[in-house]
Formats: sequence, structure tokens, C-alpha cells
Amino acid sequence: MTQLFVGFAIALAVGLTGVGGGSFTVPALLLFAGLSAGEAVGTAFVFAAIVRLVAAPFYLFRRQIHSRYFWLLLRGAVPGLLAGTLVLRYMTSVRGGNSTVVIILGAVLALSSAITFVPRVRNSEFAVKNSQWLPWLAFPIGVESGFSSAGAGALGTVLLLNYSEMAPAQVVGTDLLFGLVLAIIGGIFHWTVGSISLAVLFPLLLGGLPGVLLGCLLSRYIPAQRLRAVIAVVAICAGLQLVVSGVKARFSKPAEAATPASGNRLLTSASLSPRPEKQQ
Repeated sequence: MTQLFVGFAIALAVGLTGVGGGSFTVPALLLFAGLSAGEAVGTAFVFAAIVRLVAAPFYLFRRQIHSRYFWLLLRGAVPGLLAGTLVLRYMTSVRGGNSTVVIILGAVLALSSAITFVPRVRNSEFAVKNSQWLPWLAFPIGVESGFSSAGAGALGTVLLLNYSEMAPAQVVGTDLLFGLVLAIIGGIFHWTVGSISLAVLFPLLLGGLPGVLLGCLLSRYIPAQRLRAVIAVVAICAGLQLVVSGVKARFSKPAEAATPASGNRLLTSASLSPRPEKQQ
């Protein structure tokens, strides 16, 4: 039941604002579903891909997609996505790396969500005059998305709002399609390596599909900017909670490992100590 509600709430936010997929899904899967870091990111990728696939036609029919900027963003973000995914794969394979990845994921999610509150430095002519720089600016977005499944929504929106001439509605549509392609590529990679929990994914989708449909239908009547601020605050809190959980797991493991070791030393010393002779 919890996963149904989580899927509905996340998908509703995606349908309304185009952001929130990875920023919400990964913390929810780590904190509530108990998945490993690799499984949480992989499951979040597939969930985000399916949810955005449902939402994308609503924005396509309204012609709220800038095709040129969309392809320029993909040229830089796709190589970054693959690089970030490989880094995540390596770190989760290292012994004790899961807690480290959880800490990094929490910090990345909190920082990327906090960018929403950075004052806008509007330079609408930048993309028009310097479009060759868009792939380079999209590369780190792809790296973050590959590592955490988040970033394409929040960071892509900030980039397009500040450095392009597009209207906010067109920014949301372009960024939604941009995030969809990254989610599909990332989801395929994680599916092939088996880092996806189908038992968690199906309940998320059962709640998410009606949620994203409702969000897309309401997006015309509810101002997205205010909702983005609320989503960013919740994502920051979730990211910080991940950091705390990762730190606790990181420092609890050495303590647990030391306890049996110290007990064994006590048993060994007791067995080696000379026993008092019995008096005749």
C-alpha cells in the first residue's frame, strides 16, 4: 500500500511539473523499500521512463517541445549518463560501498534540488548565440542522472530557463522529453545487468500511472513554479535523510564487526591463561 501511494505522489508531481522522478523515487526506495543503492537507482530509472512516456504526449500535442535544444542536450547528456552509470556500478561492487553510495546520493539529490532556489541569472540569448556549448553543459547533468537517476528535471529546467529564449511551458515539455530519453537509456542498462526490483516496480507503476495522468490533466490549471518549490524542499529533506542514514550505516558496521572480534580475543585469552591447580 505504501508503494502504491509513493508511486501515485511521485507521478503526480512529474505530470504537474515535469520534475521529481528520481529526486523522490530513489530516497523512497532506499528508506522505505530497503533496496540497495544500485537497485534503487535502476528501479527509479525504469519507473521514471514509463511515467514520463505517459506524460510526454500531452506536451507533444501542445507543441511545447524545442527539438533543436532537445537534441543538443542529448548529445552531451548521453555520454555523461553512461559515465555516471559505470561509476555507480563500480562503487556498489566494492565491499562496503553501498553506504558510501547512499551518502553521495543523498548529497547529490539535496544539492541538485537546492538549485531550484538559486536566483535566476537570465541570459536568454546565450543558447541562440552559443548553442555549441549546450552539449558541454548537459554532460554533467547526464553524469548526475546516471549516478542517481535524478538531475535531468531540476538541472535541465534551470539551464533552459536561464540560458534560452523558451517560455516556461516549452521548457517543461522539452525537459520532460529530455528526461524521458535519459531514463529509457539508463533503465535499459540497469535492466540488462539485473539491478532492478520488479517486486517494488509493479506497485509503484500501479499507483504511478493514474497519478501521472491526473497531473498532466491538472497541469493547465495549477502554477508549476510554486509546486516546484515545494517539491524541491521535500527532495532536499529526503536527500539529507539519506546522508544521515548512510553515515549511520557506515559507522555501525565497524562497531558490529569489532564486537565479535573482541569477544573472540577474550575467549582466546581465557583459554590460554594458566588454570589454578586443584588442591589435593
